[in-house]
Amino acid sequence: MLANIQRFFQQMLSEEGDGAGRETPSLELAAAALLCEVIRADYEVSPDELETLRDQLRRHLSVGEEAVDELMALAQQEVEGAVDHYQFVSLIKQHYDYPRRCELVRMMWALAQADGEQHHLEEHRIRQLAELLHVSHGDFIRAKIQVQQGDEDNGGG
Repeated sequence: MLANIQRFFQQMLSEEGDGAGRETPSLELAAAALLCEVIRADYEVSPDELETLRDQLRRHLSVGEEAVDELMALAQQEVEGAVDHYQFVSLIKQHYDYPRRCELVRMMWALAQADGEQHHLEEHRIRQLAELLHVSHGDFIRAKIQVQQGDEDNGGG
């Protein structure tokens, strides 16, 4: 499965020409998979959550719509087949600096808020992932407040 994903991204990046400065495809998949974990936390995936995920991935990866849709599908498959989050979290911790991990947590909050509901299962999942990513509680709360106040585009990254 990961080999197929890597081939997809290598092909996509070679078609776009400038692949310099981008992380490995599996790193982007890991970020997408953690975001998918948040939208699945309450056992309901709304169209608003999917659209927010699509927008976040488009901005985060700077790729076209077709590539984002493919990544979303692959990430959802990975999440469904994963036993735990270790493979995704360890890759993110290894390659993302602290501000970028905080930005990922902010993106998680934006997904949780996308359907207009605050579900305790989504908050619990974000809290777990933030702890695993070694994001401080203060930054976890700061990201939540930024999103609630509508400042999700001011989170850096």
